[in-house]
Amino acid sequence: MSVPPPALASALSIDPLVVPKHAVQQRFRTPKANIPQTPFERTRILHGIRDYVAEHRPVPPMPMAQLKEHADKLVALLRVDAVYRDYIGVILSNEMWREQLAAVPFERRLLLLPKCMRVESKCPAPFDEFGLLCKQCGLCTIQDLTVEAEKLGYAVLVAEGSAVVMSIIQTGKIDAIVGVSCLSVLEQAFPYMEAAAIPGVAIPLLQDDCIDTTVDLDWVWEYIHLTSDDRTRRMDLGALRDEVDFWFTPASLEIAMGKAEGETERIAREWLGRAGKRWRPFLTVAAYQALSGNHAATPADLRKVAVAVECFHKASLIHDDIEDDDELRYGEKTLHEQYGVPVALNVGDLLIGEGYRLLAASNVSAEQRVQMLTVAAAGMRQLCRGQGAELVWARSPAALRPNEVLDIFRKKTAPAFEVALRLGALYAGVAAHAEVSDTLGRYSEALGIAYQIRDDLTDLGLAGETNDLAGLRPSLLLAIAHDKAKGAQKDLLGAIWRRAWPAGVTQAQIEALYAELGVTSRADVLLGTYKEEAIRSLHELENASLKGLLRRTLGKIFNDVEIKGWCKEHEQLNREIAAHIAAPAETVPA
Repeated sequence: MSVPPPALASALSIDPLVVPKHAVQQRFRTPKANIPQTPFERTRILHGIRDYVAEHRPVPPMPMAQLKEHADKLVALLRVDAVYRDYIGVILSNEMWREQLAAVPFERRLLLLPKCMRVESKCPAPFDEFGLLCKQCGLCTIQDLTVEAEKLGYAVLVAEGSAVVMSIIQTGKIDAIVGVSCLSVLEQAFPYMEAAAIPGVAIPLLQDDCIDTTVDLDWVWEYIHLTSDDRTRRMDLGALRDEVDFWFTPASLEIAMGKAEGETERIAREWLGRAGKRWRPFLTVAAYQALSGNHAATPADLRKVAVAVECFHKASLIHDDIEDDDELRYGEKTLHEQYGVPVALNVGDLLIGEGYRLLAASNVSAEQRVQMLTVAAAGMRQLCRGQGAELVWARSPAALRPNEVLDIFRKKTAPAFEVALRLGALYAGVAAHAEVSDTLGRYSEALGIAYQIRDDLTDLGLAGETNDLAGLRPSLLLAIAHDKAKGAQKDLLGAIWRRAWPAGVTQAQIEALYAELGVTSRADVLLGTYKEEAIRSLHELENASLKGLLRRTLGKIFNDVEIKGWCKEHEQLNREIAAHIAAPAETVPA
């Protein structure tokens, strides 16, 4: 059943902000010497291995000696230290099994986690003959992995050792394994998995000292959720983003928008083509592809919708820069600094009109067109409300609490993401959008807040593109600092909130005070919390393609995303699953 336009407008309405339960933060530890030392390096190696598998198509199961030969080739191709050979071999084996794992139903899979991922000094969980019985205490990520996997249908054990792997394989009840372990245990377990030809992926622990170990959690989550029902799982998000970026070259813009007429349109096109992350038009295309099932080629007409999304966004940046009196954007002069305020205002207004013109000209049904225009209008109104709240604050500046700053983020940043996703979904069809409407709203809100928190963190220091301290604008970091400070420190930060910078105080001193008060750590927790909230919003989503794509998109946007599941009480279910696996195979009904 289609959703009438008034319901779409209310979908972008704002309820009071409620900060979700804070995400569990994985401890930072230096990886062992035979593990690549940074997330960037490990991700680079993973992508290189995926390219190698796509080109050479090695077939599993592969004997250990042959696997090591391929690993040696990859060491040379990737130009990495030979000490990483075993690590590369494990990742290569994972990628060879990837498609076979995707074809195995969740209820025929086992998630095997090591108990050493717990916080050993505080963990209240007991052990039985099957392993750890998680108490869901919230201290570590074992609970999140366990609960989400069980919800999908996995059997889960928190235990370790090659003997456990062998005994599980022999029951005949498991057709695939997703495991987390250190390299030494993986090497011992490999012959059993090779002999049984059971699809298995194993994400290596970053340490092997058996206490408080860590892992690349986003990798674990990706493999847990891998399913052949997700028809977008093979999509190259990097290539899709490059394609979308190409649409903003002068020639491509002329194809989508027609020939520019006059100086105002020329300036507007030049502004559209300036640097930018293009996440919003990317989300529009991604939502369409996930819901339509059309992944091979992007309809030429969809460019109009994607360009319209960027028109709305770039118009808001012009107006924001004027209202905030910013001088730089993308490392260049802002439009009003370059051409003056009247011209910049006019260009911004033109881009809003262009956005609506492109939506109206898109080749869709009348119902789709009406709903797309309604969504865009509702998003524009909400964005202006958020910017208006900040402008009202600027007239009578006073200290804001962290929740109040987050609420501004929600109103200013989230609507653009929501509009982008909804327009792509509506282009795929009114019915397709209706089925996922609630999820898109919740996901966009969490994504928008997380995105703005990340911007606040990256704007720290002189290298930041826009500096909220220098601009005396509401900042989450300043709000957290003021909340934590006492005495003279609170008075100092209060003066900055009132836009009265204290004489003799430098920006570097304030950022040093941030460090002293642990401000960035608190902001990092909130960032992780809202990234997790975006993932929680997908739990009830039945469309596997959209669910998988939005998960991967979050990782693409934040690069170092940690995805966790919802925390519930499942201790009894843990015991029942462990007992089920341990029971003789013949007692299980067909």
